[in-house]
Amino acid sequence: MLNLKEKFFEVFGENSEKEFFSPGRVNLIGEHTDYNGGNVFPCAIDRGTYALIKTRNDNRFRMYSENFEKIGIIEFSLDKLENEKAHDWANYPKGVIKMFIDAGYKINKGFDILFYGNIPNGAGLSSSASIEILTAVILKNIFGLNIDMIEMVKLGQKTENLFIGVNSGIMDQFAVGMGKKDYAVLLDCNTLKYEYVPVILKDEVIVISNTNKRRGLADSKYNERRGECETALKDLQEKLKIKALGELSIEEFEENKGLIKNEVNRKRAKHAVYENQRTIKAQKELSAGNLEEFGKLMNQSHESLRDDYEVTGKELDTLVELAWKQDGVIGSRMTGAGFGGCTVSIVKKDKVDDFIKNVGKGYKEKIGYDADFYIVEVSEGPREL
Repeated sequence: MLNLKEKFFEVFGENSEKEFFSPGRVNLIGEHTDYNGGNVFPCAIDRGTYALIKTRNDNRFRMYSENFEKIGIIEFSLDKLENEKAHDWANYPKGVIKMFIDAGYKINKGFDILFYGNIPNGAGLSSSASIEILTAVILKNIFGLNIDMIEMVKLGQKTENLFIGVNSGIMDQFAVGMGKKDYAVLLDCNTLKYEYVPVILKDEVIVISNTNKRRGLADSKYNERRGECETALKDLQEKLKIKALGELSIEEFEENKGLIKNEVNRKRAKHAVYENQRTIKAQKELSAGNLEEFGKLMNQSHESLRDDYEVTGKELDTLVELAWKQDGVIGSRMTGAGFGGCTVSIVKKDKVDDFIKNVGKGYKEKIGYDADFYIVEVSEGPREL
């Protein structure tokens, strides 16, 4: 923080007034279920985005990120809140400001802000949701706005959908905004009903392994998978009164899967139904302290994402398959949209060093470049420091 305060003074020529932090998130299980009307099971992590801020007396914003030093200061005013390609990363906080104003909240002056994130970009740990919710919390704080966290989460998702143009679900913003130390959130993406579930790790830690492959394919394949699931749902709706695949039990799906005309779509729907049921089961196992059973469900989730949903790819499969062979690994799976990004593993504390060494070595031999590893804790949501 001292370094960041010095940097703020160097960039803007004045001292910052307030400091804030917003976490990233990792989804423990429940992948590609959110837009299929199912459940997700994420938690906030202790890596995230820091912001230092000083309010101004005019309507201008000056934004600087330590992560994109070459871009320098990005400036814009309240009069022109548009998505501009040249403004790169700053379109995220800018979009949040616009969504707040569009929703009727009074923002009548600008500020200077310095961001620093220790979540790797493009790794699928929600660096974008982290900066969106961080900006929302800052706006609430400095303008004294009467807005609750769920409303801020919705405006964060709106930023992503309407301002940035990414058709994502609400999980990322929800997990970041509603994060609670040592608890994961079981969230029904249809109704936004949620419950906190304790993540009791006595002799274990969560290890995130980064393939270091940017998720170039993820967006186009994401839209393709959504389309395949929507077509499967339409086929099922000829007989069943359902609004989403997430409403089906495994038995109902197995009885009616013949209604889905296309075999590929049938596989996609199978993943959505089975993964949703796995997620509900995972919550029960974790609540009862059955970590070993929870780990088995993580492994099954990865197999389904690999075989039925086909969103893993060589890099993610290599990391997970290497992890499964290591001593002390309770469970391991890809997390996020897929085609790159990260895996999440639960590993015995006394085996972590061996895990990182062995998986890292095997990955480099097979893929040709290094993976990165982060040991993370389940963290609190966004806050003023």
